[in-house]
Amino acid sequence: MIFAKSKAAFDEAKKYIPGGVNSPVRAFKSVGTHPLFIERAEGSRIYDIDGNEYIDFVGSWGPMFLGHGKACVLDAVRKAADNGLSFGAPCLKETELAKRICDIVPCVDVVRMVNSGTEATMSAIRLARGFTGRDLIVKFEGCYHGHSDSLLIKAGSGAATFSTVSSAGVPEDFARHTLVLPYNDLDALSDAFENYGDMIAGVIIEPVAGNMGVVPPKDGYLQKIRELTSEYGSVFIVDEVMTGFRLSLSGALGLFNIDADIVTFGKIIGGGMPVGAYGGRREIMEFVSPQGPVYQAGTLSGNPIAMAAGNAQIEYLQNHTEIYDEVNKKGEYLEADFLKSAAKYDIPIRVNRVGSMLSVFFTDTDVTDFKTASRCDTERFKTYFNLMLERGVYLAPSQFEALFISDAHTDEDLEKTARAFEETIKILKDC
Repeated sequence: MIFAKSKAAFDEAKKYIPGGVNSPVRAFKSVGTHPLFIERAEGSRIYDIDGNEYIDFVGSWGPMFLGHGKACVLDAVRKAADNGLSFGAPCLKETELAKRICDIVPCVDVVRMVNSGTEATMSAIRLARGFTGRDLIVKFEGCYHGHSDSLLIKAGSGAATFSTVSSAGVPEDFARHTLVLPYNDLDALSDAFENYGDMIAGVIIEPVAGNMGVVPPKDGYLQKIRELTSEYGSVFIVDEVMTGFRLSLSGALGLFNIDADIVTFGKIIGGGMPVGAYGGRREIMEFVSPQGPVYQAGTLSGNPIAMAAGNAQIEYLQNHTEIYDEVNKKGEYLEADFLKSAAKYDIPIRVNRVGSMLSVFFTDTDVTDFKTASRCDTERFKTYFNLMLERGVYLAPSQFEALFISDAHTDEDLEKTARAFEETIKILKDC
């Protein structure tokens, strides 16, 4: 494939945009090349400015569960745009989408629209602190909840020690208020509550981790968090920015049969438009301004275009719940075929999959947390990524991201991807 136009576009972008991109992973640094500049997308395919066509398993990092350019979503956007792009005032579509979310997710009584997943999680953290009158937040190593200061924190030297900042520009003092624990470690979780329980405002977690690659929760792990947060009066925040309305109609909460105090949602509730939301128990959400003392605002929150897209997408999913079984079967196909090809050429891999989210790890040990994910062969992943790209399969340019399967992926797409994977594994064997 020829990428000359994308290379030139990246060189030009670097003159005017930090690193040439508006979100770091897009730079393709971890896979040793430059990003593709995408011109258009349709169904399961994306097309770059060099004219190359790819089967897309990034899906705008998850929200394109119905595929690109779903007719009902585009029609809703066009109709809404005819009435104006932004009002900065209430519109009926906000209430319509909020009601849909509350009806679908049992533990969500009230929801506030925002503009991104980062804004949703940042607001949820502030709300947990405001509601409890406590400062300490527990998060888990390898889980990403956006780039707000309170969450750009990495683990300290021990399982239950306080932490350090992971980005320049974040005051070290913020780390005093965040405790980072290893994911899937029940002992560390119990120790944290035993030592700091009366200080913990809330616990935030990706119910299925998607930012160290896909890592599912161990049996009983989410339930234990629910038990401890209830016992100690802490707020349980489930970050469904990636998993919401994807793993089931009611997200990971429905899949694992758990409830939460606050749930955060991301771009899928806007059909891929810039949108997020946080919602939860009424008594907690009543602390949000203007009803309560926890301030949060946004000029573009509840944007009519994003609300129209979200209503169309969620309504479609409500009326076509069979999609979830169908897309899960596509995931099962890829998982089985990837493992078969790797075994054929004796390449050690692990495939972690939950429904339509999947990751291939180049390792001979199970990946259950950030430590085991970090031991994977990232050099081999780099080669794998570029070989798959050459074969027309567009994957996330990082070992520590998810492959997203959509309703738009066809049997032909899956078969082509499986063939590309086997060809790639064969080359890796010979390297």
